[in-house]
Amino acid sequence: MSNFLAEALGTMILIILGCGVNAGGALTKTYSNAGGWLMGAVGWGLAVMIAIFAVGQVSGAHINPAVTIGLAVAGKFDWAQAPVYIAGQMIGAIIGATIVYLQYLPHWKETEDPGTKLGVFSTSPAVPHTIGNVISEIIGTAILVLGLLAIGANSFADGVNPLIIGLLITSIGISLGGTTGYAINPARDLGPRIAHAILPIAGKGDSNWGYAWVPVVGPIVGGALGALVYTLLW
Repeated sequence: MSNFLAEALGTMILIILGCGVNAGGALTKTYSNAGGWLMGAVGWGLAVMIAIFAVGQVSGAHINPAVTIGLAVAGKFDWAQAPVYIAGQMIGAIIGATIVYLQYLPHWKETEDPGTKLGVFSTSPAVPHTIGNVISEIIGTAILVLGLLAIGANSFADGVNPLIIGLLITSIGISLGGTTGYAINPARDLGPRIAHAILPIAGKGDSNWGYAWVPVVGPIVGGALGALVYTLLW
């Protein structure tokens, strides 16, 4: 239960701060409106860092089903615990997205474009291309899991690991994220997408369920591949 709650809390923090920076940059009449891609990439990196600081000592702060599965593939995590972790991650993501909705409550009505509102919660491709979009998510998540395993193999001063992992997320966002919005985390995309579908967001459109499988399947495959590459080389 402690691992479940930690993963739920950590993922909730991730989504509050991550989708929060999306909302600040996208929604009309916020002071941070049009902050740009760099602001978003840094914001998501910091979100991951804070989430790891919050729950890393309890559950290891996977906060991502692709990481949980990748670590299990690498033999560094018990497969039997994976459903518990993933359930916590999904619930935490939905709660976190709901809190973002409440934080920006008056701004939904002020923002006209339904696609902009959906983009606060979930990812979409800059150029719709199913194979290319899946490949982008696979590559980004493979780098994530490979990077996490490599970082974990090194020794750092206490408290430095979350900072380095946050920088890894920021680097992925800047270098690889411009194609699909770098979900690289099924819970990060699917949880907020579910929240978007059920919340009474003023003027929202559909939740683009036709694309929703890409940021789920791509990261899972990429996480497993990243783990396999690591185990083959080290």
